[in-house]
Amino acid sequence: MSTNKFNPNGGALYLQVKDVLIKRIQNGAWKPNTLIPTEQELIKEFDVSRTTIRQAISILVQNGLLEKKQGRGTIVKSQRLVGNLGRLRGFAEEVVERGQIPHSKLLRAEFKEDLYHEMDMLKVKEGEPVLLVERIRFADEIPIALERTCWPKEIGDILIKCDLNQARYYEVLEQYNYYLKSANEKITAINATINEADSLGIRPGEALLEMTRLSLGVNDHPIEYTKTKYRSDKYHYNIELDR
Repeated sequence: MSTNKFNPNGGALYLQVKDVLIKRIQNGAWKPNTLIPTEQELIKEFDVSRTTIRQAISILVQNGLLEKKQGRGTIVKSQRLVGNLGRLRGFAEEVVERGQIPHSKLLRAEFKEDLYHEMDMLKVKEGEPVLLVERIRFADEIPIALERTCWPKEIGDILIKCDLNQARYYEVLEQYNYYLKSANEKITAINATINEADSLGIRPGEALLEMTRLSLGVNDHPIEYTKTKYRSDKYHYNIELDR
């Protein structure tokens, strides 16, 4: 008997099976780079025909969620993270929405008084330091991005007390009544240096997406200046346009 009850009015059976398989990928039941059950196992589980299973799998292969490996079977492909330019979110939020687990590796965190460009962008008072935090950002143990963030001292004093290997900045700030209202972003294409490539597990010279973000609080005063360099093979931006 099938362990899944399909809606007779829910459209073609292979499309309903396809939706169930997608959910398993999204919620992490099927991990990236692992084999999915065989056709025969899926036929028995869903109590459907071989044709139905093959149609469902074929759609996921075409959509880049699954990949057929000669002599091995069908595996779950490692997915790119998608950043939406219409929404103000942090890296961790994007990772969680993909059903993956975010974490960070702290490289350094210190107050600096000589980051003149960053100080100018944040509009801090003359002689007042900013907190510089550099981290490698991961999704399911895969290094995705190098993040370099600067904060005014009043916010830096809060963040420096946190475990910056785990901290989700925006969630921490909201606990102290700092809320982001808007942000300006600029995206450019660059090539990875030797050190950047080593940190991200790629080859020197490979393409990166560099995102520079200036975030504003509810009073329209700058509270975050971040430069993040993403692996282009693991991350891309989605832009929705209306007319």
